[in-house]
Amino acid sequence: MRLLNIAWADRVLSNYGKRVTELNQRFPKVLPRIVNQVGDRAKTQVIRNLTAQTGLPRKTIVKAVGDPTRARPGRLSYDMVTRGGNIRLKYLNPRETPDGVVARPFGKSTLYPGAFMRAGWWPNRVEVPKWGGHVMVRNRSKLSDFEPQAIAARGVRGLIKKGSGRHYTFARSGVIIPVEMRTGPTKAAFDRIAGPLLQERVDKALIKLVP
Repeated sequence: MRLLNIAWADRVLSNYGKRVTELNQRFPKVLPRIVNQVGDRAKTQVIRNLTAQTGLPRKTIVKAVGDPTRARPGRLSYDMVTRGGNIRLKYLNPRETPDGVVARPFGKSTLYPGAFMRAGWWPNRVEVPKWGGHVMVRNRSKLSDFEPQAIAARGVRGLIKKGSGRHYTFARSGVIIPVEMRTGPTKAAFDRIAGPLLQERVDKALIKLVP
């Protein structure tokens, strides 16, 4: 499981030196309010872009991002912490076909040959309640069976997680939320909003309150 902690406000505020210290001493509620407003804007962009970038449902991303640690007098940080491992294919709109399972990691339709969601011979496949809708893959399957599709989507690795004594295990997508959060459109959107907007609002507050 991977962990990502985005703490950005401290880096921006450190550039202002004594003026921010004076503002914070005279008006202790101003900076926390600004940091939280900008943080909320950035969080909205992260959720929007991460949903499209990973292919996961929005509610899954909202849960993964969670409730950031908010700024308050004496603590001028707005921290987004997320954790998670290699997402199972169940959460990426999977559909079983005669050739394997088609899912949408990274928002792209991808075929996983040899993966399956039901049991029996075609066309009389049956649901397996204990699998709970998960996509399965045989433990003896080789990772190379999956690589062409994975590379087409993102070039990810680790699509199969070894089981312990079973003949099958959960099929994995290569989507890891903490990794995606700091790459691609999600990182670009965060960088475009968080730092510049915080600087703009702090500048205005300093001009108005600590000229």
